[in-house]
Amino acid sequence: MPQKSGLGRGLGALIPAEEKVQLENRVMLVPVDMVFPNPRQPRRTMQTEELDELTASIRENGVLQPLIATVGEKDGQFILIAGERRLQAARLAGLSAVPVLVHQATDQQRLELAIIENVQRSDLSALEEAEAYRQLAEDFDLSHEEIAGRVGKSRVAVTNTLRLLRLPDSVKNALIESRISEGHARALLALQTGEAQTAALRTVLVQELNVRQTEELVRKLSGEKPRPKLKPAPSPDVAELEERLRSSLGTKVSLHPGRKGGTLTIHYYSEEELNALMGRLLDE
Repeated sequence: MPQKSGLGRGLGALIPAEEKVQLENRVMLVPVDMVFPNPRQPRRTMQTEELDELTASIRENGVLQPLIATVGEKDGQFILIAGERRLQAARLAGLSAVPVLVHQATDQQRLELAIIENVQRSDLSALEEAEAYRQLAEDFDLSHEEIAGRVGKSRVAVTNTLRLLRLPDSVKNALIESRISEGHARALLALQTGEAQTAALRTVLVQELNVRQTEELVRKLSGEKPRPKLKPAPSPDVAELEERLRSSLGTKVSLHPGRKGGTLTIHYYSEEELNALMGRLLDE
């Protein structure tokens, strides 16, 4: 059976099997004041309601899942790899110490593991995810393909997410504030300049356009012709009648039912074929 992606295997994806055995008994209680945030933490915002719920749970039951941290440069200092929300909730709940699984990790691994945890929990906004991928690409020289393999996404998904960073601040802020969705933002990316994207954003907000309407607006602003509407597929009964007529007449036949009656179109492709059809239809 092929191995699953890093995302599918969770936070253990970057920890070799032989190292996992050594880590199993290395959970220790650490004073909350000695655990410091991960400088590579991609998440910048937390939902207050979710944090309040977690705080109430920790106050009642304690921290059930250990934080993951690496040893800091100073004695007794630990740098979070994963579990920042649990740490904040533990402080709010008044805990003096939290369980920590100690793991030696490079700066790059801290970022990768933080991304994996947040993506699994759907904790990252689209822009936070894009910024995390940018760090992996620019700070650690990883290709989009390599990033995709580490976080369990497709290369196309990583590339498309990174493109959001090209948007002007006006569109980014609207996305952060949930005034538009990621789908709106991706549609606006098709416009060539930040000025055009900002102008289109104003129209989207004023007219309260949905994503499909935004895509249509962008096509118009780009000078593209509107996409033709697809003809609905014929009903099974109509399709069966068309097939019977094709078999009988030996040519393409189209039925177009209307409210009262309809039309029957018989196609021919040469003078000889027309004469043959006339003979069959007129029984000559």
